[in-house]
Amino acid sequence: MPINVPKDLPAVKILTKENIFAFTPQRARQQDIRPLKILIANLMPQKITTEIQLLRLLSQSPLQLDVTFLKMRHHASKTTSASHLDTFYQEFSAVKAANFGALIITGAPVEKMAFDHVDYWQELTTVMEWSKRHCTSVLHICWGAQAGLFYHYGIDKVLQPEKIFGIFPQQVEAADRLVAGFDDLFYMPHSRYTGIETEKLTSAGLNVIATGKATGPSIICSANHKQLFVLGHFEYQTETLQVEYERDQAKGLATAAPENYFAADGKIFNRWRAHATLFFMNWINDVYQVTPYDWC
Repeated sequence: MPINVPKDLPAVKILTKENIFAFTPQRARQQDIRPLKILIANLMPQKITTEIQLLRLLSQSPLQLDVTFLKMRHHASKTTSASHLDTFYQEFSAVKAANFGALIITGAPVEKMAFDHVDYWQELTTVMEWSKRHCTSVLHICWGAQAGLFYHYGIDKVLQPEKIFGIFPQQVEAADRLVAGFDDLFYMPHSRYTGIETEKLTSAGLNVIATGKATGPSIICSANHKQLFVLGHFEYQTETLQVEYERDQAKGLATAAPENYFAADGKIFNRWRAHATLFFMNWINDVYQVTPYDWC
């Protein structure tokens, strides 16, 4: 895995135990190849967990990736230490002059709130506007996808009667290089209270690449692949939905057990890992091909 991250990032130790090797900056400087710069706006509360999840998928690419983590200046994290954020994250002011091959905007547990009630909404819209000129492609995940659809296309989220929670089958609806090699039917984890209406996506000229009967559209992209929206969580680990379910139960929420997740004996079988890996490899390779050599 030629992925360049700070050597003391906690994710490195965990991924090394999984026989996934991360370059140190010193080793990366010895490689006579062009790295692809990736900026990750990590909006999830458990930031270290999300770092591991995303780096695990990005690591499967044979390309050298230089990863920078972005934090929202106007949001104080309650679950990740300030020292971790100060050490491994940059504020927007430190990166706004640079270009990146890719930007990832993660989900966030704020989907029941109006967008303009989120304390970092103005800062996030600044980043999304900036990305039009400074990023080859932007991957929006879950709430990040809803935020991107609202900002770029004026498409608002729709509250669902019940939480969409579990592992749901998805059907490939359109041939696209982002799903090259996919089976016609694949699985994706979902954990959200809101969705997007398909008719509004098509009216906006967006391509619906995959959809599910229980989830609605799940993979959407603009015609030029500049904006990519994934309503599910390809990055989730095997136990992530179990952790979320137990969290909701501890809070006294009436969240039903995740669908299509627990076997009769309580075991969990990961049915999305291969397609998740393939999706990220397709996306990263695509971005690498279209990003000018000396642009970032």
